[in-house]
Amino acid sequence: MLSPEFMLPLIVLLPALCAVLLGLTGKSPNLREGVTLITGIVTFLITLQLLPVVMAGGTPEFVFAEPLPGMPLAFRLEPLGMIFALIASFLWIITSIYSIGYMRGANEANQTKFYIFFALAAALTLGVAFSANLFTLFVFYEALTLSTYPLVTHKGNDAARKGGRVYLGILLTTSIAFFLPAVIWTYHSAGTLDFVPGGVFTDYTPPMTAGVILLLFFFGVGKAALMPFHRWLPSAMVAPTPVSALLHAVAVVKAGVFTLLKIAVYIFGIDLLAELPTRDLLLLIAAASILLASFVAMTKDNLKARLAYSTVSQLGYITLGALLAVQAGVIGAGMHIAMHAFGKITLFFCAGAIYVATKKTDISDMKGLGRTMPLTMFAFFIGALSIIGLPPAGGTWSKWYLMMGTLDSGQLALMGVLMLSSLLNIAYLLPIPIVGFYGGDKTEKAPKIKEAPFACLLAISVTTLGCLLLFVFPQGLHDLAAMIINKGT
Repeated sequence: MLSPEFMLPLIVLLPALCAVLLGLTGKSPNLREGVTLITGIVTFLITLQLLPVVMAGGTPEFVFAEPLPGMPLAFRLEPLGMIFALIASFLWIITSIYSIGYMRGANEANQTKFYIFFALAAALTLGVAFSANLFTLFVFYEALTLSTYPLVTHKGNDAARKGGRVYLGILLTTSIAFFLPAVIWTYHSAGTLDFVPGGVFTDYTPPMTAGVILLLFFFGVGKAALMPFHRWLPSAMVAPTPVSALLHAVAVVKAGVFTLLKIAVYIFGIDLLAELPTRDLLLLIAAASILLASFVAMTKDNLKARLAYSTVSQLGYITLGALLAVQAGVIGAGMHIAMHAFGKITLFFCAGAIYVATKKTDISDMKGLGRTMPLTMFAFFIGALSIIGLPPAGGTWSKWYLMMGTLDSGQLALMGVLMLSSLLNIAYLLPIPIVGFYGGDKTEKAPKIKEAPFACLLAISVTTLGCLLLFVFPQGLHDLAAMIINKGT
């Protein structure tokens, strides 16, 4: 039996080894996909074994090396990392199942290359989740950007290359211009890059200095898609739908908001964060991102484009929850990482299923589609409810705690922003299944049921069920999210 400390590098190493095996088995699709699924299942089961350790208050740690004094390359698992690791490792399995149906059904080229970089992205995402300090996190964060670029440009056409340039350009520019200076300045001011409960800055750090560093971090973590550094996300929608699901639910954007929440709690600490002069500006920007992205989403007829701007808006919820600097806000942000993951991956899975089965991408062409693809459109309805924050879907609880956070921090205007955003969610999401089931010419002969391949439907069913179960059984996730703030104060 491995110790928890040695499980951490093993969990990251397994998907990386999987990528190597995929290169060797690529000529046999069945073997290639079997390797992907088996590795994903083993990785998740080992990750799950660490849950009781973390729930009991343990923080297993593994140090690889110390390139510079006081700057180790190391893993340490705490409650927030546990949440992210469980989501990433579980949804890697489900997205792999979906990918089998999608990639074969859509006759996508270069499928082995797709699975290789998908596995690398999973490994690097877990490295982000386990990072013990800002140095380790920065290394894995940047490597994740580079590993997902071939996925964004997978189709190899002009649109894919253009989308890839925007993707890589914005993420690398924000990292070099803002994130890296913030890391260096933090080390200069605090003398450490470790994630420490309560934060690392001392009373001798001038509030304005800490406030400027806060701005650099929140603008530098471009994967969180905070406006105006959000364009990479809709630009990346040129990729196949499994990649879109990876970007929105499993890896990239979740790595961004995870990083912001971890920095807020373990670098600044909520007590200092609440007093910083730049926090109100960032709260305003987060609120603007939530609303503006929702308004843009309403104008998009392309389904993936609408979902992309919806993601920009929903990421603003997590950013706002971190900046509220109160317990309920942090709990809501931590829970929303999971709730949004299941809701949004369901919506993207449905979008891909519609494309595979009908080649339709525009919402205006989907009238009556629910009568042809009832299972897919019902799943879309449940995923939409979770994003909106309505029962019986899990997003209800994360939005509940975010609302509580606005009250606890005295930010009533932000509560209004969250309420208005939920109404906008209804306006741009619910008409899709409603028109799907009740639109079109009902006098025509009942259409033949034509759903996507079984693997796609299986993955959609699992994530839809996840949305429902997170509403009925949210306590475990809540307890983990509550431990984030308990360890951070």
